[in-house]
Amino acid sequence: MDSTLTRISASAAPFSVNNFQKLHVLSSSSTRISAKRLFCSDPKLEITSTQRPQYDAVLDEYAFEAQRLRLDSKAREAMAQTSKREMEADTEDDPKAWKWVIRKRIWDFMEARNFAQNPRPVHHRIPNFVGASAAAKNLAGLEVFQNADCVKVNPDSPQKQVRFLTLSGGKKLLTPQPRLRTGFFSVLESNMLPPNAINEACTSVGVAKYGRPIGLDEKIKVDVIVIGSVAVDPNTGARLGKGEGFAELEYGMLRYMGAIDNSTPVVTSVHDCQLVDDIPVEKLLIHDVPVDIICTPTRVIFTNTTILKPQGIYWEKLSPEKLGQIRILRELKSRIERETGQKLPCGPSEKLPPTAQRRKK
Repeated sequence: MDSTLTRISASAAPFSVNNFQKLHVLSSSSTRISAKRLFCSDPKLEITSTQRPQYDAVLDEYAFEAQRLRLDSKAREAMAQTSKREMEADTEDDPKAWKWVIRKRIWDFMEARNFAQNPRPVHHRIPNFVGASAAAKNLAGLEVFQNADCVKVNPDSPQKQVRFLTLSGGKKLLTPQPRLRTGFFSVLESNMLPPNAINEACTSVGVAKYGRPIGLDEKIKVDVIVIGSVAVDPNTGARLGKGEGFAELEYGMLRYMGAIDNSTPVVTSVHDCQLVDDIPVEKLLIHDVPVDIICTPTRVIFTNTTILKPQGIYWEKLSPEKLGQIRILRELKSRIERETGQKLPCGPSEKLPPTAQRRKK
């Protein structure tokens, strides 16, 4: 064997490899994170110039994922502070306080009953509920899904199986970068992927690796929108997300692009315990997105919602801080102002969590 191939220290024996080529296998298997930590930290690691691109690619993926997890943690901390502040506020003065009461009730219940899978705790997340795969199977059985050519799916953990079924079913998958932090939307198709890469393509790293980024001028028609939820009312279709408003922004931008309209079905998948009956429709905001269909592990519910869907971006609701975080929104605002010759309004200031930037090569 070539003596210049990878050497792993004895202390790394549980994950040791004899040939750097095995890194490709490790990086696409269940031991991927352990392998990346190993290759990032072993001081005795030696690689050849021909192995360097693959090594750098793994380091880049590891750095991207590590940064995403770190900043997601900071984002959840900021959301926790926001929820505490708004729950303590007078509901007459803060129109969003009641939403946090319902969210906290659902999060607490799911934790107490162990109805959630990792990542835990579920607070300030779209909960990765027990039975998510069964709910995804019910969703995939919907006529609107089976007839769809392009499906937009949120990037959260409980909808990973929906993303997998979209790609494995030969459909286009449109998915946003988490919190729109690294760009806009990416399109993935199974014929764009290497063999056996569909499962990886359903993750945030895989989307960045295999997806084709699109811009505001992309001519695309989305047939179904799949959206994550913390709570949803089966009687009205009223829905609550985790409180950051990115689903609403994504919906509004797709409306601007002409990719969707009022008839585009919005579907969510949730645990049965996330079904509620106390979301006051009269208190919903103009940009809140209702759902047409709810899929749980045990049933499919057609809400026949009468709640009006958002017609675009409501700039008067968008804070300057959030606008400053999301480049695609700034581009859209500048474009509209150039085309109309009028300055768009801006919403009130707010404190936001940080966003991530992928390491530049």
